[in-house]
Amino acid sequence: MNSSTEINVQEAIAAHRQAVDCVAGLEDRIREAAGLVAQTFKAGRHVFVCGNGGSAADAQHFAAELTGRYQMDRPGYPAVALTTDSSALTSIGNDYGFEEIFSRQLQALSHPGDLLVAISTSGNSANVIRAVEYARDNAIRCIGMLGRDGGKLASMVDAELTISVDSTARIQEAHILMLHIICDAFEPC
Repeated sequence: MNSSTEINVQEAIAAHRQAVDCVAGLEDRIREAAGLVAQTFKAGRHVFVCGNGGSAADAQHFAAELTGRYQMDRPGYPAVALTTDSSALTSIGNDYGFEEIFSRQLQALSHPGDLLVAISTSGNSANVIRAVEYARDNAIRCIGMLGRDGGKLASMVDAELTISVDSTARIQEAHILMLHIICDAFEPC
């Protein structure tokens, strides 16, 4: 292993710590987001999650933690990742455009009182923006898990969780940390 590899490792760890420091600064907002999730479940409503690329994987991860199990056995919670149905994604993308893949599913599946968790490392993903617009017009609350400066989505969501760093990888690492912290709220004591 050469010294430049070790330097890159140290730089990555330092950048990760910077992103985690952003998470620490969002403690009250994370509690607020967890509260929105809890209110949604207590009302018998559903949580929908969306994002692109790595954020799509995070959406699926979060929905699986809620419907399946996180750390302990408990009843599952109604959560749906809008990123998993390849037939819906491709048919909606083909017939209506890629920017409609999440909003169209929300139109078909959601009800007032549901919650949307919108994940976008830039805060400017057109299909996530369209989903949030649909949600806002239909009494669906929104949590934004965002990066950089929060982009357009920052001002559109009810609870904004923005990781203010430039690296997409570090933003995603911080997003999954926050999602796991939110899951902690649903484990039995």
